[in-house]
Amino acid sequence: MKILLIYPYPLYDRSQEEDIRPVPIGVYYIGALLKENHYDVEVLNWYNIHKTPQRIAEVLIEKKPDIIGFSILNANRWGGIEIAQIAKEINPHVKIVFGGVAATFLWKHFLKHFPQIDFVVIGEGEYAFLNLVKSIEKGNHRNIKNIKGIAFRKKGKIVRTKPGELIQNLDDLPIPAKYFEYQHVVFSRGCPWKCTFCGSPRFWGRKIRFHSPENFVSHIELLYNKGITFFYVSDDNFTINKNKVIEICKAIIDKDFKIVWVAISRVSYIDEEILYWMRKAGCIQISYGVESGSEKIRDLLNKNITTHQITNAFALTHKYGILSRAYFIYGSPEESWETIQDTIDLINQIKPLICVLYILEIYPGTRLYSDLQKKFSVTDEIWLKRIEGICYFETDPNMSQESVFAFGKRLRTELYKNIHHFVESVNLVDKEEFHEMHSDFLSRLGLTFSHGDYSNIDAIKDKNKIAEELFNKSLSYYPNYRAYLGLGIIKQKRKEFEGAVKILSEGIELFPESEELNLCLGINLMNLRDYNRALSYLLKLQHSEEAAYYITKCYEELGD
Repeated sequence: MKILLIYPYPLYDRSQEEDIRPVPIGVYYIGALLKENHYDVEVLNWYNIHKTPQRIAEVLIEKKPDIIGFSILNANRWGGIEIAQIAKEINPHVKIVFGGVAATFLWKHFLKHFPQIDFVVIGEGEYAFLNLVKSIEKGNHRNIKNIKGIAFRKKGKIVRTKPGELIQNLDDLPIPAKYFEYQHVVFSRGCPWKCTFCGSPRFWGRKIRFHSPENFVSHIELLYNKGITFFYVSDDNFTINKNKVIEICKAIIDKDFKIVWVAISRVSYIDEEILYWMRKAGCIQISYGVESGSEKIRDLLNKNITTHQITNAFALTHKYGILSRAYFIYGSPEESWETIQDTIDLINQIKPLICVLYILEIYPGTRLYSDLQKKFSVTDEIWLKRIEGICYFETDPNMSQESVFAFGKRLRTELYKNIHHFVESVNLVDKEEFHEMHSDFLSRLGLTFSHGDYSNIDAIKDKNKIAEELFNKSLSYYPNYRAYLGLGIIKQKRKEFEGAVKILSEGIELFPESEELNLCLGINLMNLRDYNRALSYLLKLQHSEEAAYYITKCYEELGD
């Protein structure tokens, strides 16, 4: 029996694909459990297959699946529906199963309106999907009603079975890295909080369930041994259990993993000790949901964090050379120019190095959605529209699209106007054991301005100057190849080729194997028409297509 697990494409493309590109880690857990039970299963990341739509039918014809499971979020539900329809047209007998967050909260909607969907897995999906696969394989349709945590049609009626039990010991699940490669890992499931805009507590439950630190570190080790060195820790609140996180960090340090990773935390679960160990273990970024500078709006969103907790978390995060990433929502209930100014004031106080600004949207499974249904008699039929979410301002007669867009423009303008002050204000802990890490942090931040996300934002002034200061500060702590490269690129942009050659040559003395430094130095030597010397660096990179182009140009100039 051939099983495909598909992560479909969203309704709208994103300017930054990293928002939608990764397959949810739950898909890999389902795949691993199926493999442990000797099933032929394959995970397909089809987040962008709509750009080559003919491939959908080609792959389905080639793979000949008996069962297709789809990981369904609100954003990609239409992609799943469209792929399912193509699959049914190719093979009417293929079984289509929807699972995931949107499927859990809209299970009746999907089965009522889309005949191409045969089953929906509701909630935590590993064992429900496995039991469903076993039943389909045996042709035992009578037994399907006894499988917990699913919904389906029987004689034209929609049937939901008893809820499945939550997995209490997450270590009972096989580690997906035995079978798959990916970068997103997870330590826990569940969220004890009740933010009005979030469906996570209803999906996973409010009780936190953890993997053991040993299991989590083994998970990382399996991926690390496959060559993966950058990780996203996907927990809603990774730092909720301080002792367990410190145990994980100490194990990573003891095993001498050369990795970097990013995490998500609540500001209320941060202190100096946990940041010390996280940075030592390779953490380079923490994302915090701040949502608003207005305490009134945070209370309306049921965020349950204080301004003191926010300011303390950001100050400590900066102190340990970890990039702070702040999530803010605007267009919330009772939003006004006064509350927007509260948010601007808080941003200027906490000085986040990255800000992610979202318009408040309403999704199934959230309290905002329940309130919307009660207030306006909205039903799930609204999701027959080709929309990903419902903007809150569309439901509030006191708020307009124009005003909310103006809020967002003001927030971004103020952020970009002051970002250089935020960078200048970073005050790193003065401990020699962190000097190499501080150098790494400053070089990464510098690249953000020289040719990363900030480099393309015209509203940010003197980007190269900011970057240059950061690279020089980086080198004042410890030699770092990224800082040498950044300085070389800046000088190259200014056509200061001799200066670029000088700084890049210093870098290569310390990092002779760095491909980026060798390539950049070769290009700058070509700009000085020193082709023979340029070749001495470029020929180290003959496997690189980019280097091959410049090698050819050198030989052409030399007449060879």
